[in-house]
Amino acid sequence: MNDKKPNIVFAFADDWGRYASAYQGRPGENSIHELIKTPNFDWVADEGALFLNAHVPVPSCAPCRSSVLSGRYFWQTGMGAILEGSIWDESIPTYPLVLEENGYHIGFSYKVWGPGIVRDAPYGGDRNRYEPAGRSFDRYSFVVTEASKKLGVEAAKNQILEEVRENFDSFIDDRPDDSPFCYWWGPATTHRSWEKGSGKKLWGLDPDLLKGRMPEFLPDVEEIREDFNDYLGECQAVDAGLGVIIERLKAIRELDNTIIVVSGDHGIPGFPRAKSNLYNIGTEVTLAVRWPSHVSPGREISDFVNIMDVAPTFLDVAEVDKPEGMTAKSLMPILLSEENGQIDDDRDSVITGIERHCPNARDHQLPYPTRSIRTTDFLYIINFESDRWPIGAPVGLDGYEFPDTEGHRVAQEGNERKTELYRPEKPQIKYYQDMDDGPTKEWMVSNRHDPEIKPWFDLSFGKRLREELYDLRADPDYLQNVAMDPDYQEIKENLNTKLMSVLTEQEDPRVVESPPRFEKPPYAGPVIKEYYEDPRFG
Repeated sequence: MNDKKPNIVFAFADDWGRYASAYQGRPGENSIHELIKTPNFDWVADEGALFLNAHVPVPSCAPCRSSVLSGRYFWQTGMGAILEGSIWDESIPTYPLVLEENGYHIGFSYKVWGPGIVRDAPYGGDRNRYEPAGRSFDRYSFVVTEASKKLGVEAAKNQILEEVRENFDSFIDDRPDDSPFCYWWGPATTHRSWEKGSGKKLWGLDPDLLKGRMPEFLPDVEEIREDFNDYLGECQAVDAGLGVIIERLKAIRELDNTIIVVSGDHGIPGFPRAKSNLYNIGTEVTLAVRWPSHVSPGREISDFVNIMDVAPTFLDVAEVDKPEGMTAKSLMPILLSEENGQIDDDRDSVITGIERHCPNARDHQLPYPTRSIRTTDFLYIINFESDRWPIGAPVGLDGYEFPDTEGHRVAQEGNERKTELYRPEKPQIKYYQDMDDGPTKEWMVSNRHDPEIKPWFDLSFGKRLREELYDLRADPDYLQNVAMDPDYQEIKENLNTKLMSVLTEQEDPRVVESPPRFEKPPYAGPVIKEYYEDPRFG
């Protein structure tokens, strides 16, 4: 009998929504999942469990990661609850540091927590960073496209995968003899930007095959299909990197003593209703778990789970008590069951929300606060300040301008510095800042006055009602808000009661404080210039 504690590998990709070939046939025939090939993710799912209803607590990078690392709702993480302006509260326990205190060798490559101060603090910061070969993998399509001019595509791919291999090996080489390890592999490959046309050039994905498969809230036009196609290529790149990690685990004979969990921090960037929104395409993510002799292979689980649930799960795997304040629920009872479908009757819904994404998206650096509850059949959303611009104001369009204030100038300069640091090829655009820049955004903005496009544009960029309710049985792409329909009032009231009960019980400042802290500095208002200049920022 092996008495050694299990190793933990968490592959957590930036901006990877629920796009993997393991999800073929969902929803139904002709889905986008039919076009993508993710053999390594599929192997993890086939050898273990595939989760069909996994959602993030918040579709925004830093706050989501605050939740995942701490096992708390994002509003319970102090200044970790927002994106820019985020400051980590080191008094909050996180699962990696708890594991380290209990004998685990911990480390990471690529993105863990940020943007914010102190960068990657919840994982021990630079002392636990393993990137001796660099982090070019984060800019996969640019690096491979350039290298392929001399090496050819396949050799260029192998070259960048060698970086993943060397980074992981450096972590293993640093491990004290035979100690259990906990490794976080966090590629930002699927984050904007990516090389235009790379989906076809590097992966052979045909954007024309997306015709008729796009969500109904997106115009089914060539420019948007190509953009989506390129994103699918980035998803395949993440999967290729995952394959390297699996290969190395096998080579060091640790594969079968390792729990592998694969997911992402929110949905696709640079598309309407996706990242920074509470619709399914924004909050729904991949999730697969392999743990030999514990998780029966080939299982499909329909329970609603919040990705922050991995924190208490990993502590359970290591047989370590979870710290006080960790409000997430361990997945262990689900994983150890041999059943398919719905296992825990209490997991019939999931709560998501968001406060402030980009600080300069609205007048006076205010948030767009919203909370939701998702069930099998319905999505209910409360937009607490529905008079504000949900995706950011149309600055520079049709005569709209922000007041000329120091706060807006600092925030804009901060955005430009961040762009220069992490995505130098990406231009900085002022309008609708809560949506990442890219060809889809540009196409929709450029065509916003076209009578045929305007309904799509208004749906995605226009202001919203305080309450939204979507009947996903008849409207899977959440086009028809039935919140005011008399036939749905009882359903709406029940969902509202359930949502508000959780928010109250978990002491969400948005509902238990008046005014809520999220409406006041430092959560709202100008981000101080020193934040962007702090050397610990990342």
